[in-house]
Amino acid sequence: MIAYLRGRLLEKQPNRIIVDVNGVGYDVFVPLSTFYNLGEPGGDITLRVHTHVREDALSLYGFSTSLEQDLFERLISISGIGPKLALAVLSGLETAELMHAIERGDVARLTAIPGVGKKTSERIVLELKDRLPRTPVGAPPADGGDPGPSATRDDVLSALLNLGYHRPLAEKAVAQALKIAPAGEFERTLKQALRELAK
Repeated sequence: MIAYLRGRLLEKQPNRIIVDVNGVGYDVFVPLSTFYNLGEPGGDITLRVHTHVREDALSLYGFSTSLEQDLFERLISISGIGPKLALAVLSGLETAELMHAIERGDVARLTAIPGVGKKTSERIVLELKDRLPRTPVGAPPADGGDPGPSATRDDVLSALLNLGYHRPLAEKAVAQALKIAPAGEFERTLKQALRELAK
């Protein structure tokens, strides 16, 4: 089982990256919380890895912190929650916010995440409320380059659509995010758009 990767970031897109480790490219799914902390392609990265094996596939899920990995593994231990949905949950809320929502039993907050229904949210709260890790949370996002607002808008909109948000909602959130941070880089604008969607 692969538990850790250290190498060069070859390609980067929300929820999926390729890591070059001594000439071998590993396709790794990542939550947005990890994506925010990655540098630009070409830089060195280290990831904690969960290897998920099924009859028809072997998938790698990467995390920048042990807390993210811990939460992911607790989520997939819940009946009815697979790795893709667990990744969506970690992408839908920042780690600290997710833990607070579970502790408070804030089902409405969890249900706002695309793909997470009321029953799933209730199950997450019921199963994890008393089993959350007690670890310090929070890491600042890494700054990227400075693309133009139009390119940033298109990239962020595409990322939100890939995460499962409906186009009208996504467009509104991106427009609002760009009003708040007109010259924002991709990661910062995406983060702000997700905040708008969570309101």
